Amino acid sequence: MPQQPPSAPEPALTAAEVAGLAAGRAEAAEAARSLDPDVVRALLDAGFARHFVPLDHGGRGGGFRALTDALTTLGASCPATAWCASIALSLSRMAGFLPREGRKRLWQDGPDTLVVGSVSPRGRALPDDGGWRLTGTWPYVSAVEHADWALVLGLAKTPDAPAERRIFAVPRSAYAVERTWSDIGMRATGSHTLTVDDVHVPGEMSFPADDLMAGRALADGTGAGGDGPAGGGGAARAVPVVPLAAVNGLFFCLPMLGAAEGALAHWSAYAQERLRAERPGVPGPGRAFYEETLARAGGEIDAARLLLERIAAVADSGREITELETARAQRDCALVADLLVGAVDRLFRASGTAGHSESSPLQRLWRDVHSAAGHIVLQFGPNAAAYAARALSLGPSVP
Repeated sequence: MPQQPPSAPEPALTAAEVAGLAAGRAEAAEAARSLDPDVVRALLDAGFARHFVPLDHGGRGGGFRALTDALTTLGASCPATAWCASIALSLSRMAGFLPREGRKRLWQDGPDTLVVGSVSPRGRALPDDGGWRLTGTWPYVSAVEHADWALVLGLAKTPDAPAERRIFAVPRSAYAVERTWSDIGMRATGSHTLTVDDVHVPGEMSFPADDLMAGRALADGTGAGGDGPAGGGGAARAVPVVPLAAVNGLFFCLPMLGAAEGALAHWSAYAQERLRAERPGVPGPGRAFYEETLARAGGEIDAARLLLERIAAVADSGREITELETARAQRDCALVADLLVGAVDRLFRASGTAGHSESSPLQRLWRDVHSAAGHIVLQFGPNAAAYAARALSLGPSVP
């Protein structure tokens, strides 16, 4: 029987401890448009980068269900921190699709390597001495200034063959960062632009993007990992074999869910104070206004959580995920984004002038939720069309 790798040590910090630190640094991080380095270090110490890293590379080989509480705890205090933690989780999972030698190189210094990246096809690559010569520019790469490695998607062209979409792993020393992030929300994510200019990428530091998109087993015989029934773990298994579309939206929605739950907590404290100070005959909303706002917004947020928990449970099921389930997950994430925007809008509008003050955490949570909801993955129309095509056995929709 092959020897099993040792279990990864428990994280040095909890998500709640990171959230407390991030909340105290949030205002300065917004001004800097980048997370505080101490917060980044705390995220790594709390195990966010290593969660999906395979056991044989020192990681936890974790699953998806364990992420919900951790990311929402961060999001309730600082959605930008939760977003960067989510990116670290998602991209380290993607790095598990590298060939074995590539994984060894990327995690040679340990499983807390911070990986960021983009799966937009913004690069081009040509064959070069057993590898590839890569050039490209990728905007909106969150936490890029703090990263050790980046995964980026490019079109690789070989003679006499169609262009192939490939993912390339590039070390920090091989790319430049241009500070271009100017969104009104999620300011502290530092989602700046990454540029690679004619860089050699060894063959083992690249893999076909279609493997990631389809969740196919790796060519070297490794495949799904994780804990519980999802994993089957072990040293010979690398990453959860799950189509990217079945979980991609989860990584964007969980920070939003945390932000909405944080907004509800802030608003509830405000409403409780207002109701306790209520004086007959003084103009202002009555008790029913606060009751209805609380019940409706709370119900919408709870519904969003339940939908995301179902997505995570399916991803961790250990069985093949159907095309309909993948389309449903995409639909649900877009629906969750709409539910959370609506709930936070409701709370923000009902918070009075005090809640709109720059000193109020509520306005930051409101901005961050709106910014996150603008992500292309969370737009309802395209996801509705994809879901209907599967649920009704239709062909693709025609504009």
